[in-house]
Amino acid sequence: MEDKAKKAPTVWAWVKCFVIIALFIWFIVWADAWWALVFVPFIFDAYITKKIPWSWWKELENPVTRTVMSWIDAIVFALVAVYFVNIYFFQNYTIPSSSLEKSLLVGDYLFVSKMSYGPRVPQTPLHMPLTQHSFPGGGKSYSTLIQWDYKRVHPKPIQLNDIVVFNYPSGDTVVANPKYQAADFYALCYGYGQQIVAQTNGFLPQADSLPVLQQRQLYDVYYALGRQYIQENPAEFGEVMWRPADRRENYVKRCVGLPGQTLQIKDHIIYLDGKPNKEPDNVQYNYRVTLRQDRPEEQLPEALMHDLGISDDDVYGPDGFHHTGILPLTDTARKRLLKEASAYVEAIAFDSAAAKGEVYPLNGVTGWTRDNYGPVWIPKKGESIQLTLENLPVYERPIRVYEGNDLRVTDDGQILINGKPATSYTFKMDYYWMMGDNRHSSADSRYWGFVPEDHIVGKPIIIWLSTDKDRGWFQGHIRWNRLFRWVDNIK
Repeated sequence: MEDKAKKAPTVWAWVKCFVIIALFIWFIVWADAWWALVFVPFIFDAYITKKIPWSWWKELENPVTRTVMSWIDAIVFALVAVYFVNIYFFQNYTIPSSSLEKSLLVGDYLFVSKMSYGPRVPQTPLHMPLTQHSFPGGGKSYSTLIQWDYKRVHPKPIQLNDIVVFNYPSGDTVVANPKYQAADFYALCYGYGQQIVAQTNGFLPQADSLPVLQQRQLYDVYYALGRQYIQENPAEFGEVMWRPADRRENYVKRCVGLPGQTLQIKDHIIYLDGKPNKEPDNVQYNYRVTLRQDRPEEQLPEALMHDLGISDDDVYGPDGFHHTGILPLTDTARKRLLKEASAYVEAIAFDSAAAKGEVYPLNGVTGWTRDNYGPVWIPKKGESIQLTLENLPVYERPIRVYEGNDLRVTDDGQILINGKPATSYTFKMDYYWMMGDNRHSSADSRYWGFVPEDHIVGKPIIIWLSTDKDRGWFQGHIRWNRLFRWVDNIK
């Protein structure tokens, strides 16, 4: 094949080159990513000098190879475009669980704005677009070969009661077996550790009867035994893996506590600095529903359940009403159920049952429950807290894990941070308290603690699609009344 003479660039090529480079430099300035200037010569070459054969495959004689390469070229371009759009502007997100019902429903598809709080520069830049941490068939979809420090472009504050998408803080450590990946790894460790101690000794020590230092030492034993058990049983659990902050699972909750505020939950009502926070319009709690004894064979009317937004899982699932007698209801749904199903329902009572010791921190005795929690001060960047053995379990994870300090407690109870005695600590980041609107069926900050600012992903803007898995295509599978609904209007 003879070499073809290269044509001089046209005026239109110069115009396109100038516009593309100008837009690229604007993006570099906006994102404060000056390292990206190294790509400017390549853009200039693609339009003007053409020293690099970018489209070499167009000269191939085999038409099949040309067609295949054209598709590969288009796919690569699309993936690069999606990569930058997802990082800096917006991404799609699907509501996977009922933690925000009835505000956001399972099956809602959201556009999540990265601009609302400032896009986060990827800490793990080598990852496959459209995947969070794993390929559909399994295996990591990212590489930790390059790890960048946390940085946010033009950061903006989260407002109280915003619905926020963020990376799951306790998702830094997971096991490879998908069966357990949704479980909190640390809760698994403490749980298995307690089982081992109970089986070995024939009883479980009462931690609340021990001095605080011995409590800590006991929980350290639980955690070490549980982690060892998981690591020694790879056939059951798989490999124990660590994930970078931006590759951890995406969660969506409502921000009910801001940096520097003191949060307390009293009789399921959230108080901030002593004042009650406004509950969401569709806040939902569990209620124990008692059916009339004269109609024990009857079930709750299916049409009414669907009209109230109660899913089949809530009614028929393993943890649903017909197994537990418990239904998650909004106040409006509770009143309607009493009124419109009075032939079936005898009484509805708030489910106040809540076990102690199952909430954050997992390595401390607090007596807190899901409905009576705290008070707890939410860390704020630049502000300090006095550290004691009593409050250390609450703040240990932010200090040690999120802010990268070496923290340990000596046998005589002295707190050491980076090898030096510490009686106080000044936080390097802002933290937030996230909770679901489905208050009794939400894995949230009550169970795994604070959300650091470097875990914030973005803000849901609009519901662009909503599907109901309990309904067929011709029985209401698409929830038309939720399409193109602004999330900001869901208060």
